[in-house]
Amino acid sequence: NFIQAIQEPLKDGIKVLMNVSVGFDSKYGISLTIHEIDANYTLGDLEQEKQNSIQALKQQGIFDLNRKKSLPILPQRLAIISVANSKGYQDFTHVLDENAWKYKFFHMLFPSLLQGDKAVADLTLQLNRIRKVAHHFDAVVIVRGGGGDIGLACYNNVNLCKVIAEFPLPVLTGIGHRINESVADMVAFKNLITPTDLGNFFIQQFHNFYLPVQRAEEALTDKSLRLLSETKSKLHAFVLLFRSVVETMLVKNTSKIETLRVELRTKTLQQVSNEKGNIQKLSKALANDARTLLTAERVSVSNLQEGMKSRTNVRLSKELMLVNGLENSVRLLDPRNVLKRGFSITLVNGKAVTDESEINSGEELTTLLYNGTITSIKK
Repeated sequence: NFIQAIQEPLKDGIKVLMNVSVGFDSKYGISLTIHEIDANYTLGDLEQEKQNSIQALKQQGIFDLNRKKSLPILPQRLAIISVANSKGYQDFTHVLDENAWKYKFFHMLFPSLLQGDKAVADLTLQLNRIRKVAHHFDAVVIVRGGGGDIGLACYNNVNLCKVIAEFPLPVLTGIGHRINESVADMVAFKNLITPTDLGNFFIQQFHNFYLPVQRAEEALTDKSLRLLSETKSKLHAFVLLFRSVVETMLVKNTSKIETLRVELRTKTLQQVSNEKGNIQKLSKALANDARTLLTAERVSVSNLQEGMKSRTNVRLSKELMLVNGLENSVRLLDPRNVLKRGFSITLVNGKAVTDESEINSGEELTTLLYNGTITSIKK
């Protein structure tokens, strides 16, 4: 009767009210016989803890804190707190990964105990781990399979619920099949009864975003097609009008062009005839002028030739003297003549050196003399 009412077996940490009798047997000693267990007492104790947690969180002003968080339009990156082999975890990930619309989710498991004495510490530890990498996720999900109120007792713990309420990311829960909410469900951003329902909630978020986009896409496609059709009709009408106007203008202008062509031919022949007579008169006048000019130029050219010959001879003599002077100067500047006077040239890598700072220690020097070379090393 106790298991049927509580949905959990007797275990450590549960407060119970029992009807018992004490017996004594000479062979086995003292015995304690349990005749009946009052399940309502145990449920009442759990309810008291739940109410105490709710009151404490409201007094601290954090009861609704996580519900005020904003969930991204497309929550794709989910941190999951569950047990890897629990049916609830498998149901939740199956809904996400096998959705018929091919929506893509990234989810990462943070394994934790989900019930029992150590569940509160384990759940808190995983929430703190997620807090350190919160920028990698859009939301936190806590999922588990069904269970009774005793199994959900850890989710009424005030310390665990405080961590959930103050968590920087929205926390969503799907931790049981029962109607009664735990305090963790109450302070969470969103709670659904089963992990499957929670998975469908995330799918619905994508639907809420995709369906308006899909309708907008369809409307845009329809409007684009109608606009193209209307534009095509207008373009066709414009082409017909343009063709008609062009044909009319061609007929009209063809006649004008033919008239102008005949007129241009007549005027051209007349102008050519007039210019031909003028050219003949001009040719005769130019011939007479050329003969007169040619006679005068012959006398002038003869005089010019004599003058140029005289001036050229004088100029050549001056330039020859200048060239001889330059030749003597170049000969004096010949390096061999300089070396012959006792000077020398120092080379490094084939280049003349004019400054000692250009030579590094250990480099090979080549000194050119008038007769021979000397090789040395700078210290």
